[in-house]
Amino acid sequence: MSTNIENRNLNSWLKNHPNLPTHIGIIMDGNGRWAKKRRLPRIAGHNAGINSVRDIVEACGEIGIKVLTLFTFSLENWKRPKREVSALMKLLVTTLNREIKELMGKNVRITCIGDLDDLPEMTRFSIMEAIEMTKNNTGLTLNLALSYSSRKEIKSAVIKIAEDVLAGKLTPDQIDENLISMCLQTSDLPDPDLIIRTSGEFRISNFLLWQIAYAEIYVTKTLWPDFHRSDLFEAIGNYLKRERRFGMVTEQLYSKSSLQES
Repeated sequence: MSTNIENRNLNSWLKNHPNLPTHIGIIMDGNGRWAKKRRLPRIAGHNAGINSVRDIVEACGEIGIKVLTLFTFSLENWKRPKREVSALMKLLVTTLNREIKELMGKNVRITCIGDLDDLPEMTRFSIMEAIEMTKNNTGLTLNLALSYSSRKEIKSAVIKIAEDVLAGKLTPDQIDENLISMCLQTSDLPDPDLIIRTSGEFRISNFLLWQIAYAEIYVTKTLWPDFHRSDLFEAIGNYLKRERRFGMVTEQLYSKSSLQES
């Protein structure tokens, strides 16, 4: 009971907080270890992780987060045992089919980044159908990174820019950071403010390498199936205590703030 009251109080405090992160990215790690600790097959950990996804998506929508990007399946994950990969693809389809009405009711818009052509036909169809069904929703944008590699994404952007230069559409001096950002799959999304990694690993794992240049990073030892809204609120609370200087010094930030208020 006390935990529920505490969550409601935190929810109320965070809701539409003026410094709330606009975009949160989560590296959902630890499903396999969660299952291993319980002597269960790895897929049991992935199944348990779905409950955390549901809780975190709901919590983000309630407090006013605009974008939530979940690192769902990396390009490197195709190297895993075929049985596990097949089970993951089926789980994704089952979950989307089961949750789509709830997501529609909560005004959630689904988008995806990554190479969807890599996915099995049924999985790709379910993803595209969910994207189409939710495209006009105006609440939380739930961005799923599927068969995603940030290095591949950046490479594709560089190739596109090079082709435009060769075609005479661009000159080298027109290439800037904004142009590169516009050539990435996240071109219509703000860069992440906060990256959360569960399971205690201190690495980025090829996730949004360009986009997280100035993101705050929060690492928790909690395994993903055990990560719930109270953990999310703790991560956001930690974020709100930080000073984001973007290369400046503290005095410049306060000086800039004073000028904006005057």
